[in-house]
Amino acid sequence: MRDEHHHSVDTTLTDQTMRMSFIDGMSRVATSVTIVTTDGEAGRFGLTVSAMSSVTADPPTLLICVNRRNPMDAAIRSNGVFGVNALRADQRWVAETFAGRPRRGNPYDFQAGAWHIENTGSPLLTGAVAWFDCVMIAAHHVGTHTIAIGRVVAAGSEPGTPLIYGRRSFGELVQLPTNNEGASEWPYPIWDEPDL
Repeated sequence: MRDEHHHSVDTTLTDQTMRMSFIDGMSRVATSVTIVTTDGEAGRFGLTVSAMSSVTADPPTLLICVNRRNPMDAAIRSNGVFGVNALRADQRWVAETFAGRPRRGNPYDFQAGAWHIENTGSPLLTGAVAWFDCVMIAAHHVGTHTIAIGRVVAAGSEPGTPLIYGRRSFGELVQLPTNNEGASEWPYPIWDEPDL
């Protein structure tokens, strides 16, 4: 039987201790690194985003989260389309460019990669391990961010190891053995020392 009770939620600003505990905990959750893009009447924008997730495969749908203060938020909602590009491990510099902290070149510069277009006109990164071309079907404001939900109208993938982000740094996946043989020799993630 489903619980029909409504629970009250305190929607006041979170106290600083809870906020810092949340941020520290979330920094330990490794995620793929994506560049979200859009193009249309509101302009062409790109932004490094780690908050991306599939919603359902029937029909193919995903979500992204973008800070409402970032111009990308208004552009996606106005254009009604966006692309999601999951970066390959050797594309860290593209992530840094679209995070506004390039080691070379200019921030948010589409010269940082080779791009192609599919159905919506949103730029899709050539060489990304996966890309998704989306039409926005819903947007919800939650706190400081907008959750944009997109119906995937085209998708593709290419070989390579995904770039991931965790513990406030970039890394890449290390495949572990499928059995317990050599378990004492399993490598630790390359971005951090293990917590003991």
